[in-house]
Amino acid sequence: MGELEGVDAGKVHAQFLTTEHWSLLATRGMTWQEIFSRTGTYLTVLSASVVALSLVANAAGFGPGFRTFALLVLPVVLLVGYGTYFRLIEADIEDAWLIIGMNRLRHAYVELAPELEPYLVASHHDDVPGVMETYSFRSRVGMTHWLSGSPVVVGIINSMVTGVLAAVICDAAGSGDMVRTMVGVATAFVTAVVLAMLGLRKIHEFRRNYRPRFPS
Repeated sequence: MGELEGVDAGKVHAQFLTTEHWSLLATRGMTWQEIFSRTGTYLTVLSASVVALSLVANAAGFGPGFRTFALLVLPVVLLVGYGTYFRLIEADIEDAWLIIGMNRLRHAYVELAPELEPYLVASHHDDVPGVMETYSFRSRVGMTHWLSGSPVVVGIINSMVTGVLAAVICDAAGSGDMVRTMVGVATAFVTAVVLAMLGLRKIHEFRRNYRPRFPS
């Protein structure tokens, strides 16, 4: 009788774990859908703004009218761009939490049925190497993996647009070509550094406050 109760309890636990696993998986799908949607929306706004600036330049040249229009449009683009960048950072952190949750559930599967461990491709540990193994099927990833991420791409675009806005402001103030170019490049570089530092700060806060329960 006790053995039957143990079997029934194991089945109930497995059902609970499976339900929770599918819930986390569905939530992760929604998170990635938001990442793609926000990135696509920002690129659409940016593309539309570039087209609008081109039309104004063709109609009125690069005179005061173009500069005024650029000073009105580019800040709106940057508002969307910065909001997209920081939301992508938060979404990546949320995705990491979801992976941690699924790794913990996978650890419970291994505890219930240890013979299943050789068949698991993803990790059942919730530390950093375990999360990276589930995320990319290896415990460490190279620089190309991080550079191809959506936050990095959006951050670089934001930096370039910020540099262009700074150059337009200098042009409106009557600065020369050399000054305008130097200010634009410097502003783009500083913006990229600041955005990278803010993004890394959020990630480091997440890692510093996190304590794995089932380390490798």
